[in-house]
Amino acid sequence: MSGPEEQPELLPGHEWRSVRASVKESQAKARATRARKAAEAEVAEVDPVARVLVDVPLAHLDRPFDYAVPASMAEAARPGVRVKVRFAGQDVDGYLVERAATSDHTGRLAPLRRVVSDEPVLSPAVAGLVAAVAERYAGSRSDVLRLAVPPRHATTEKEPSPTEPPVPPAGPGEAAGWPTYEHAAAYLSHLAGGGAPRAVWSVAPGEDWPRRLAEAAAATRRAGRGTLICVPDGKDVDRVDRALTDLLGADHHVTLTADAGPAQRYRDFLAVSRGTRRIVVGTRAAAFAPVHDLGLVVVWDDGDDLHAEPRAPYPHTRETLLLRAEREGAAALVAGFARSVEAEYLLRTGWAHELAAPRPVVRERVRVTVAGASELDLRRDPLARAARLPHQALEAIREAVAEGPVLVQNPRLGYVAALACERCRTPARCDVCRGPLALTGPTTPPACRWCGTEVPGWACGECGHRGLRAPVIGDARTAEEIGRALPRVRVLTSSRDRVLATVDARPGVVVATPGAEPVAEGGYAAVVLLDAWLLLGRTDLRTEEEALRRWCDAVGLVRPGGRALVVGDPAHPAVQALVRWDPGGFAARETVERQEAHLPPASRLATITGEPGAVDDALTLLSLPEVGEVLGPVPTSLGEQEEPEVRAVVRVPRAQGAALGRALGELQRVRSARKLDAVRIQVDPPSL
Repeated sequence: MSGPEEQPELLPGHEWRSVRASVKESQAKARATRARKAAEAEVAEVDPVARVLVDVPLAHLDRPFDYAVPASMAEAARPGVRVKVRFAGQDVDGYLVERAATSDHTGRLAPLRRVVSDEPVLSPAVAGLVAAVAERYAGSRSDVLRLAVPPRHATTEKEPSPTEPPVPPAGPGEAAGWPTYEHAAAYLSHLAGGGAPRAVWSVAPGEDWPRRLAEAAAATRRAGRGTLICVPDGKDVDRVDRALTDLLGADHHVTLTADAGPAQRYRDFLAVSRGTRRIVVGTRAAAFAPVHDLGLVVVWDDGDDLHAEPRAPYPHTRETLLLRAEREGAAALVAGFARSVEAEYLLRTGWAHELAAPRPVVRERVRVTVAGASELDLRRDPLARAARLPHQALEAIREAVAEGPVLVQNPRLGYVAALACERCRTPARCDVCRGPLALTGPTTPPACRWCGTEVPGWACGECGHRGLRAPVIGDARTAEEIGRALPRVRVLTSSRDRVLATVDARPGVVVATPGAEPVAEGGYAAVVLLDAWLLLGRTDLRTEEEALRRWCDAVGLVRPGGRALVVGDPAHPAVQALVRWDPGGFAARETVERQEAHLPPASRLATITGEPGAVDDALTLLSLPEVGEVLGPVPTSLGEQEEPEVRAVVRVPRAQGAALGRALGELQRVRSARKLDAVRIQVDPPSL
């Protein structure tokens, strides 16, 4: 017989109840699973196939996949809605892009798991644009969709969108500023008549350009169509927002920016998607806004690097909007105080027409001079060309500040951004990390800009001298110097740490870094541009173009009849273009030089960056057109502490740009399928 220790031990009563509950729960789950499978087995009678773009960032899976539409989801599963599907053994998100009657797949189709929301957030027009942008920039649609469709906010989605009131009729004197520009009246007339004109607008200094854009949007809206306006940053969004509100009221447009927050951004997106708002103003992501009956796309200051998306596949706002205008038959307007070489190329090819003010109008708006440009200036101040803040600049500020605010553009942030030996001019370096030394204030010792180490007892390693000089002065030190020279004048600063959006019309001096210039009420009485050599000293393909753009953006804030002074080399072509206010002529010369050098926009160019072995593999797999050429690869950095990285440049004539995009896309798919080491591919990068 078995002993007591061998008898089975009975479970306590509460544990038996727990076991019975687990069994019942398992049985309920099994019944639910059988019921779900039975429901999924019954497919929709009409168009039972759903083509779904799954949210998988693998290039070789960048295509629609067919799924069966269960009968229970037949009504909710509409094109454009978010869905959940089973993919590679797990549930993933996706967008239903099309319903079809048949599928090319010969086996059994997996059913849709569920319809996340019956709100169609991906319109057919935007889905086509996403595919075109992905092909243009050799990326995947999954990456582009993250830019095009904001994350879902379920609570906001349940709210109804407000209705749009009737568009008010044109008031007396509306669009009176447009006839200043040649052919602008005809452009507006085409917009009002439902046409699709395309233009490059060279804006004159002192122009109220937000008001002009609002008038163009109003003319388009009265023709029953929508408008999409993309600007570089939130300051510009606010200006256009106010202009549209003044002209049409607050209930005809939305603003799409990242600063709005997820709920408000999704609410505004739904208002556009549902067709209750037809005018959209925003930054680069707004280029994909699902505007109904799109009639006009506008990009302001297309040369600004904020228009270049920093995430893969790195699309540019200008190219996205021009693609969209072509696909949807909309008008296009590329506008700015300066002109990019890409905009000039649109004129040279006849794709767009020019809207520009006559020379007499430009001369009335502003007068631009260069410090020390004439012999008379040099006799008055022999150091006019050598001094950083010459007497002529201080006199211009002193005279203009009696009439209103004065803008001083300083291209370097901080107090003293660089230091050098006072005797031998050797740059001052940190003994710890060899980083550059700088001053953060008038009473602080020199400190390293890289590691932060303070060096109060610095001595030059070349000559032993302890004196320091400041070859580069920041905006804070500039404001301090002007405050000492003009003790009764208020001095404000606007830079990265504290950007002013606007200033009032009271007399004063505003020292701002490029891009942080506030808008003055009524315009600035004068604009002074310091350290022109700094903006011209970068090593980049677009150095001179970018310098002229930043100068034009600052001078454009002057009031009509104001003046501007440049402290720089009067013989430099970019400075001369600013003095003549001829950004179009400068862009034309730049375009010719780039055509001769086979550089964009005359050529289509792409960079392939990564570890040396990965880049070599990519170049081996790349099937270039016969006329294509490969430059490099060459190291991207010589720093000892950085990972080894090289870059190759691939170039083809512009006519073969589409073929290059397809070849790079195929390269991405092959690399993804073979799980090769990552490389970064960027088509038409904004800088080289």
